[in-house]
Order: sequence, then C-alpha cells, then structure tokens
Amino acid sequence: MGADKDVSLGRRSFLTGAAGGAASLLAGGQAAEAQQTESERRAAPLPSAREIALETTAPPPQADVYTTDRPGADFMVDVLKTLGFDYICANPGSSFRGLQESFINYGGNKDPEWITCCHEESSVAMAHGYFKISGKPLMIMAHGTVGLQHASMAIYNAYADRVPVFVVLGNEQEINFRRGDVEWKHSVQDPASMVRDFTKWDDSPISLGHFAESAVKAYRIAMTPPMEPVVLAANGQLQEEPMSASDRRTLRIPKLTLPSPPAGEPGAVAEAAKWLVQAESPVIVAGRVARTQNGVDLLVQLAETLQAPVMDRRNRMVFPSRRPLYNSGSISDADVILGLEAVDLWFVTHRQTPINRMGMQNRSILKPGAKVVTISSEDLFSRSNYQDFGRSEEADLALAADAEATLPSLIEACRKLITPERKRAIEERGKRFAERHRSNRDHDFREAAYGWDASPVSTARMSAELWEQIRNEDWSLVSPTTFVSDWPGRLWDFDKHYQYIGGQGAYGIGYGAPAAVGAALANKKHGRLSVSIQCDGDLNYAPGVLWTAAHHRIPLLTIMHNNRAYHQEMMYLQDMACRAQRRPDQAQIGTAITDPNINYALMAKAYGMYSAGPIENPNDLGPALKAAIEVVKRGEPALIDVVTQPR
Repeated sequence: MGADKDVSLGRRSFLTGAAGGAASLLAGGQAAEAQQTESERRAAPLPSAREIALETTAPPPQADVYTTDRPGADFMVDVLKTLGFDYICANPGSSFRGLQESFINYGGNKDPEWITCCHEESSVAMAHGYFKISGKPLMIMAHGTVGLQHASMAIYNAYADRVPVFVVLGNEQEINFRRGDVEWKHSVQDPASMVRDFTKWDDSPISLGHFAESAVKAYRIAMTPPMEPVVLAANGQLQEEPMSASDRRTLRIPKLTLPSPPAGEPGAVAEAAKWLVQAESPVIVAGRVARTQNGVDLLVQLAETLQAPVMDRRNRMVFPSRRPLYNSGSISDADVILGLEAVDLWFVTHRQTPINRMGMQNRSILKPGAKVVTISSEDLFSRSNYQDFGRSEEADLALAADAEATLPSLIEACRKLITPERKRAIEERGKRFAERHRSNRDHDFREAAYGWDASPVSTARMSAELWEQIRNEDWSLVSPTTFVSDWPGRLWDFDKHYQYIGGQGAYGIGYGAPAAVGAALANKKHGRLSVSIQCDGDLNYAPGVLWTAAHHRIPLLTIMHNNRAYHQEMMYLQDMACRAQRRPDQAQIGTAITDPNINYALMAKAYGMYSAGPIENPNDLGPALKAAIEVVKRGEPALIDVVTQPR
C-alpha cells in the first residue's frame, strides 16, 4: 500500500506542477521557453496507462450493491427439486439468470443437472426424447419472448405426441425492474399466450408461495393422461430479490401426489369384451397405448387371449415385431376393431383419393356391420385451434380412459367369457395369422435384397448392416423410421418398450437429432446402446446439439441418412409436375441439398465427435459401424456419414 501511495502522489505532483508552470510561462510572455525540441520530447518518459488512469479518472460513484444469502430463486430451486427432475436443458438467457445461478451454486448442479443446449428448440426436443425412454419429464428453461418463440415448434411436437415437458419461462413483469431496451423487448404481458393453444396448462406466479403451488400443480397436470407440455413463468424480480423475513417463516412446498390414470368404466369394459370374444375377425389398432414395458406385456396378453392381430401405428414400441400377430390382420376383413390410443383412427378405416389424382373422395373400408370400439385418453382433453386430432371416427362404443390402465380389466373380462368352444375357434384363427406373419416377413427380406450392392447405399442395406452390429447388444433405436421406409421395423426384432420411441408427433423437422440425444441421455444410466438413423435435412435445422452430446459425454451412435435432399417434398413436386405435364426433373430446385454437398463427418468433428465417412460403398459400412460402436461403448458420441438412396 505504501509504495502504491507514493507512486500516486508523485505522479499527481508532476502533473500539477507541469500544468502550473506552463500557465505561468504563457502568462509571462515566455511561451518560447515552454517549447521542447523533438529530441527532448522523445527522451521524456511517457506515463503508463495505469498512471494516467489513476490521475485522470474521477473516482467511481458509490454503487448501491446488496448481497443476500437467500434470493427468491433459492426457494424456487427447493420447490423444483421436489418434482424429481434429472436434468434441465437450456440455452442461457438473462431472464432466468437468478434461477440458473441458484441451481448451479445453491442446488449444487445435481438433481437436476444443467445441460447446455445451443437452441431452445433442441432443449424441448431433448426433453421430448428423454421422456419417451424414461417416463419422466425434463425441465427446460426459455428466455423471455425470443426463447419461447424458438422453443414453440418443439413444444408443438411434444403436444401432438402427448409428451409432458415442463417449461420454465423467464420473464420480467414489473416495469420498474426492466433495465433498458433489451429487457422490454424480451418481456411479455401474458408469457404463455403464444403457446397456449398447444400446451395443457400455464401460470404466471406473482409471489414465491404462488410459484410453489403452481409448480406442483403444473407437474401434476402434465403427468395426467393425456400428458402434454405445461408452462410456468418465473418472474425475474421474484428470482433475484431477497426473500422477506415473512417469506422465510411462512413459505411451504405443497406435497406432490400424482393421480392414478383413469381406467375404463366397468360396464363399458364388459360390453367391449363381449364384442371382442364373439368376433370372428377382431383387429386391434395400437397407437400410443404402451407407456411402459408393462403396457407392451398387457397388449401381448390381450392380443394372444383373443388371437387378434395388432396393427401397429408406430407411434411407440407397443408390440413385439416377431410375434405372429404383429401387423398380420386386415381392417377390411375385421368385424370388430379395437382402437387403443389410436392416432387418427378414421384414416385407418377409410381410403382417400391418392395424391396423383384430381379432387378428393373418401370411402370407408369397413365391412358392413363391423363395430368400432375406442379406448383413449384423447376424449378427456382437447383443444380446437391446432388440428392435430384428425377426423372423428364413428365409434359404436367409446371409453374415455387411459388404454394402458384399462387393459387389465379388459383382459380379465375377455378371459371370463371364453368358453372351450370359443377357445378352439380362437386358436384356429391364430394359426392363420401366424402363417400370414411368416409370409409378410419373407416378403420383407426379399424386398430388402433389391439394390443390395448399390451406391449410394440403399436404406434396406444400411438398416440390415446396422442390425447385424447391434442385434446382440442392449440397444435402443431413438429415431423415427418413416424416412427410411421403416426398414428397421421390417427387419429388426423389437420386443422391449425402450427399443423404439416413435416420431415427432407433429412431424416438425428439427426434432430428430435433439430428441435422439435426449433419449440417449435417458439410456445412459442403463448402459444401453442408443442408435439414431438421422435424416440430413433434419440435422441442418439445429446441428449444435452434436456439441451438446460431445460436451456432456452422451453416448449415441448417429447414422446419417444422407440422401442430399428433402426427398419427400421432391417426390411431391415430381408428382405435381407430372400431373401438370411439365418437367419433373426440375423438382430438385428448392429441395436438393447439393452444390456443395455437406460433409457431415467433418461437421461432427468440428463439434468434437468421433466420425467417419462419407461412405458410398456399402461394403465399407460394416467395419465403420463396428469401430463407431466401440467409441460409443466408451461413453462418447459417434457419427457415421452414409450417402444413401432417397428412401
């Protein structure tokens, strides 16, 4: 301190003396003597930047800064920890800085752990994929108006897929706490308004006690079928201001009790069982019926009790793919159709004019007198603006209930009604479907052989090579299969609930990569091998999630379906051109992802991932997959770039 003080005073004296001397000389007409030669000026030592700052900068004004050991965000963290979140997925935003700091330091960044995302849409999609593996929602945080706008597409996907996501939205409602232009533009009067049409519930608490009650209520509502996203606004003032003495004495956290999923009314269940047992050709249409492995096992029991084939809508893994009743039936032959959480059942029971025909006509494909029974939680909650619900099927018996919760009583009711005579007829029916199933499998294997050695690689060859490498592992396919002609569903052996998570819900592109990372995060603690067949167009929406996977050491094997186009849209354009008798070869304009081609292996390397490719020779695929799987088994993500046929 003494040395610093001396230096400061010396410099101050020098500057004061120099200024005073110059004034005196000028006043006395001796300005010439104040002039220095060029050599003298060069020789004079220049003051350092620090010395100049010490002498010329006025002392800073006294800042009114407070510290507190308990900001409101600490209590919010206490509340949210009781809900059992494993992770928080978020792109950082100043509107929830108080909560983020409290989660990290006060909460110890544990239960939940913070996952850094590069885009809010990726945050929500990760939570989407995570739930479909774990059965537990993740919390995501979004920054004010702009963060929620980024997240909105992914929230809609989760809504349409009936997946709960717990969204905490930072917001500054009190205008006196909005510090300048940025906070005004990022604040909003009604925070959840832009997503209210595709969320189940929201609230904007104005006190810490209000926040506690609303957080617990939001979680309970999100987890009650039909499960859907909820939004809770976290006011910046509540986060950052210290808790009052009154708050410390009186605040409490409400107890969380989740309602039991609603089961079907016993009389209606008995009627449905009677129709199913008496039917000569019943068919089960399965949508999101199985939330758990128990749901899969229950559906197997029902189907095998009735020897009724199961039409899998591929919304989730609901029925083992090698069982004889899997996809062996025909709706047009059925006399009783049982829809279990069936998405757009009307579409299954009707035919519409194909896209390559003019006009639109609809016709039912049900046989005369066929009965339709539905068991669905969709009847318990619905919104109207977004048309994700499809057309209404004219059911003969509709149970507004959770299908998985209703299956035990339905199975029991069916078993009680089966007489020895009906049992013999049911067993004979099962033999016919077993033969049809074998025929379908043989057909799929023959189809897969076409173009086996083609380059670019066929999607059947890619799927078969991947299956060969993972079939003896505890694997989980964490991507949709629509854009690869469902070859995994046709060639692989699915029998566990976590082996397939279905698609986007609302078919919003940009879901695939982050949902796969989220699902892989859920699989990580179980040591499962997570595999994603990743569309190139989808990855380009938000490729930053590759960095999230690398940074957080999330083991995931990504196989790029690199067909270098948005091929579904290209095919639609080709069809439109042919219909109008114009040039289908122009359909690549606006749909192709070429010139230049994207090297996804290099992209992955840039984000810190192991990668290989681009692979065009199908014979190179097996060895590349084997090497990448070893990387994933070590706990790291890996990507193989495969140049593929369109579908």
